[in-house]
Amino acid sequence: MTAGAPHGPGIELGLDGKVALLLRPETYPEYQRRIDTIQTHMSWVFLTPRHAYKLKKPVRYEFLDFSTLEARRLNCLEELRLNARLAPDVYLAVVPLAVGAGGQARLEGAGEVVEWLVKMRRLPSDRMLDEMIRRRALAAGDIRPTARVLAEFYREARGIPMSGAEYRAQYERNIHANFQVLADPAYDLPADLLQTIHSAQLRLLRDEPGLLDRRAEAGRIIEGHGDLRPEHVCLAPQPVIFDRLEFNRQFRILDAADELAFLAMECDRLEADFVGPELFRVYAEVTGDAPPPALIAFYKSHRACLRAKLAILHTRELAPEHWPRWRALAEEYLRLGDGYSVGFPAV
Repeated sequence: MTAGAPHGPGIELGLDGKVALLLRPETYPEYQRRIDTIQTHMSWVFLTPRHAYKLKKPVRYEFLDFSTLEARRLNCLEELRLNARLAPDVYLAVVPLAVGAGGQARLEGAGEVVEWLVKMRRLPSDRMLDEMIRRRALAAGDIRPTARVLAEFYREARGIPMSGAEYRAQYERNIHANFQVLADPAYDLPADLLQTIHSAQLRLLRDEPGLLDRRAEAGRIIEGHGDLRPEHVCLAPQPVIFDRLEFNRQFRILDAADELAFLAMECDRLEADFVGPELFRVYAEVTGDAPPPALIAFYKSHRACLRAKLAILHTRELAPEHWPRWRALAEEYLRLGDGYSVGFPAV
């Protein structure tokens, strides 16, 4: 049976079949001449001129479970809820891909639901932060409205009780976990670089424990965005910060300064190192919190290693001819992280 053929009740349609259906213009509530797509590790996004429809892949990892239709529906609802604050009027609804009585599949239609998707208003691609940086179209002042939206979001967030020792221990575990993956000889990453960067991070935790302890004791650990990258920021007249991480709340429990450092690090990698200082300048103006440079450097270094780990893990699911791209990206992140971590500045 082909993806475009009529389907009977109780049909089991795999991911490839659903993707094929969603590439067909007649599947949509309004006929579309063209459907563009974006594929990520965990989702497919189908783009029409006005809307974006996000389908979660039926995957299961230790940190998420999208393996059942009900789990995907609940995660779609959670994504809708979480993104209402920073992306108002963008996340519109959770909609079904359904097979009707006549056997034809329709998005937002009636019948047997074979998949759930998040429906969003499509944002202008030329106003995405990463695209503006790549086009050299971003000036330092352009980030201030977005920085203010984020700072107000963090100011409103409740502090989550956590001891300094507990907070520090999380980072120690993460540093060891990052190193364990990245040091696997199968990935052929520079051993000396790996040792240097992770040793520097552990040394900072050992020699300057108060650097992190004070953040927890001051109530700076909050529930944030969870995946604050340039591709999730749209510099529209009213800034939009979207794709807040929904599948694991623990990934959203962090220091606001860590989250801003993550965004700054990614902008540094794109050669827009003026973004970070502007983010922290506005954050301090709005919240009264001025994280020390050593802390920001540590957060950036740690985030770079985490991104290196995620990059190299892609090779586990790809054919060998695709490995060089991800290995090169992992090494790029590691060298960036090393630049932050070598000789962390004194507090």
